[in-house]
Amino acid sequence: MSISIPELERLMAAPREDEHLEFKEAKNQYDTTKLYRYCVALANEGGGRFILGVTDKKPRRVVGSTAFPNTSNIQAKIFEKLRFRVDVEEVSHPDGRVVIFQIPSRPAGTAYQFEGAYLMRSTEDTVSMTEDRLRSIFSEGKADWLAQNTMQGCSADEVVRLLDSQSYFDLLKLPYPANREGVLDRFERERLIVRQGEQWGITSLGAILLAKRLDEFPDLARKAPRVIVYEGTSKLHTRLDKPGSKGYAVGFEGLIDFVNGQIPSNEVIETALRHEVKMFPEIAVRELVANALIHQDFMESGSSVMIEIYSDRIEIANPGKPFIPPERFIDEYQSRNERLADLMRRMGICEEKGSGVDKVIHAAEVYQLPAPDFRIGERHTKAILFSHKEFEEMDRNDRIRACYQHCCLRYVMNQKMTNQSLRDRFKLPEKKTESVSRVIRDTMDAEIIKLADPTITSLRYRSYVPFWA
Repeated sequence: MSISIPELERLMAAPREDEHLEFKEAKNQYDTTKLYRYCVALANEGGGRFILGVTDKKPRRVVGSTAFPNTSNIQAKIFEKLRFRVDVEEVSHPDGRVVIFQIPSRPAGTAYQFEGAYLMRSTEDTVSMTEDRLRSIFSEGKADWLAQNTMQGCSADEVVRLLDSQSYFDLLKLPYPANREGVLDRFERERLIVRQGEQWGITSLGAILLAKRLDEFPDLARKAPRVIVYEGTSKLHTRLDKPGSKGYAVGFEGLIDFVNGQIPSNEVIETALRHEVKMFPEIAVRELVANALIHQDFMESGSSVMIEIYSDRIEIANPGKPFIPPERFIDEYQSRNERLADLMRRMGICEEKGSGVDKVIHAAEVYQLPAPDFRIGERHTKAILFSHKEFEEMDRNDRIRACYQHCCLRYVMNQKMTNQSLRDRFKLPEKKTESVSRVIRDTMDAEIIKLADPTITSLRYRSYVPFWA
């Protein structure tokens, strides 16, 4: 399907390049090997358009390209080299020739490679896919890990003995069935158990949520969350190391109570009365622990959700890398374990899709904590809550992170960030306006926020939105 000039201009107006859209100037030529790599990377990301003859920085403009003058020839070369079809077309724009490569998505369960490397897009380049992402692709269409049976040939009595049926109905606020057959029927409809003739198989989903004791399921014992408390700010001295024992749903409230019991308290004075306040807001801890349980990669063997408590921070990590970049946690949602997430939402353990991180950031602002930090490691995702710091104690990165998250939070609440709103976030007086303006400038220099309306020149009336808005 050919692209019209209005359609091209609509693409050029996109807020940013992403895994489905890439622009290159390529005024005179473009490296064929790089082209092959982008075709493979975009196909692995679900397909998209690779456009030559357009600047990649906004406001984008057509500069024209003489690369690949024979589009039929390069289309044939791509097919010969990569063994999948990419449609190539020219658009005769008034400002110059534009070449558009329309790249299809890879088939489900398949990842394309070029010269031995499975590629994906990363900012303005292509990189090798992570093991985590490859496993996710290759498992497409296969039985979900949570849907597989972790225990076979159980009698009805064994199902009720192993799984906490009373907690299941209590959490869903449903009346307990009058007989055991009603319990089994409900569990079967929820795919927590599977009928095997006169017996039952217990799925990993059923056990990971409702097990009275996870160690009775050998395949799942290592999936129990683990709480470690350290003396001080390093791992040198461990005060406590305790793994969980129950399924996620039936043990969640006990886990959160235990974690909160280990968190240090600060003594504050209000109206001449002293009282203790936990260093971290319970809602933030609750949401981050729930997210870690839900979004973990169960295919990562020998690892589990880790909750590590230090004297100045709490770190909550789960196995596996996220499907979306951490800077988009506040406005996007994608879970690799949607059935688990659905049940935990219905049980009141976590929030509706996409609202959990909003609550974490809002709680950090209310408690006057530094902005939470989300870090991606080689095989894990980690969220960190820090203890209180005054504005003067925060380093440049702390302030930029807080500014960006505040801007995102305002945007998803249908508001815009201003100097005043950011001053309120830091609890700073009006005389600190210039200090806050410097934070905003630093965050704009990092290209993660932008002016909501570039035509407004008055600093007083400027407002800001995230880079992706």
